[in-house]
Amino acid sequence: MDNFTFYSPTDFVFGRGTENESGKYVKKYGGTKVLIHYGSGSVVRSGLLDRVKKSLEAEGIAYVELGGVQPNPRDTKIYEGIELCRKENVDFILSVGGGSCIDSAKGIAIGVLYDGDFWDFYERKANVEKALPIGTVLTIAAAGSEGSGASVVTKEDGMLKRDVGSDLLRPKFSILNPELMFTLPAYQTACGATDIMAHVFERYFTNTEEVEITDRLCEAVLLTMIKETPRVIADPENYGARANMMWAGTVAHNDIVGVGRSQDWNSHGIEHELSGLYDCAHGAGLAVIMPAWMEFVYKHDVNRFVQMATRVFGCELDEENPENTARAGIRAFRQFLHDIGMPINFTELGAKEEDIPVLVEKFGIGDGLTWGFVRLSAKDIAEIYKIAAHATL
Repeated sequence: MDNFTFYSPTDFVFGRGTENESGKYVKKYGGTKVLIHYGSGSVVRSGLLDRVKKSLEAEGIAYVELGGVQPNPRDTKIYEGIELCRKENVDFILSVGGGSCIDSAKGIAIGVLYDGDFWDFYERKANVEKALPIGTVLTIAAAGSEGSGASVVTKEDGMLKRDVGSDLLRPKFSILNPELMFTLPAYQTACGATDIMAHVFERYFTNTEEVEITDRLCEAVLLTMIKETPRVIADPENYGARANMMWAGTVAHNDIVGVGRSQDWNSHGIEHELSGLYDCAHGAGLAVIMPAWMEFVYKHDVNRFVQMATRVFGCELDEENPENTARAGIRAFRQFLHDIGMPINFTELGAKEEDIPVLVEKFGIGDGLTWGFVRLSAKDIAEIYKIAAHATL
């Protein structure tokens, strides 16, 4: 196991009715003028937004609103939020929604206090040194942004999808009420589940030795998703299953399962170009890319893929040819994704094989190599896209 520092300062407020405590926690962390940031009309129609406003009013906290965040959040909305926060002297941002809302809120939080273009942070031209505090009221288990310091945003000019990470972007508090997910369509639920599993796999596939404790934590989250996702799809108001998924989404990405080990993140990077170009759901893109990545790299460490196959998917060990077991695990993962309603190839996703050169160019490594479990060249990335394009069960 590698040396590590683990920092996860977020107050997690979990359970029924906890959105009614939003104002109390904003006040606890010093907010006096709040930007309520949200997406579509669902938070309005469900009454959630009104409950959040009422909780702020009960604490005497003023607020302004900015809705309209899209999936794969756009830089244009962030610019709008930065301008509004400066005009209204906002000192706290409260995201009400899913990962896209939270990521957009994080972009606003660093942009308000920065003299330049907030996009500088996503292009690695500037380091995050200060940010407005953020709180979240989560409505979907997926991105894990409610517990992480990461933000992923799309720049509309060129449809470039980029990320930034800083502990300053970890929310001060996150409210998690599983009941708020009862109305999620099955497809969104499945996309979220896929994202959660991908966050774990990005950490699970490591070159670090002697990491049994985090291996087992990763496997626990993955097994939870395998059990609970079909239950939730069959019974959307199953509180227990929703609760397990919601907490799994948080621990999958606050890095408790990833400390002390090298991580990969190539699958996420490769997928970002898909959802950037086609505006598909991130989880759906991961369902296509991650098994393809696995097929391309599994020979790098067959034993780790055998471990995944046997411990997570219950495959039998072929002692004479462990590669058979490794491949069986990858097939089992793809089958699971198919069974919960996810696409497994370009055709089902709505992507085009002829766009692979564009996707590779947008990835932007040129003649260099990525980092991670296996260092990839542009040619390697193109091959992974080709595997994804033609994948079958």
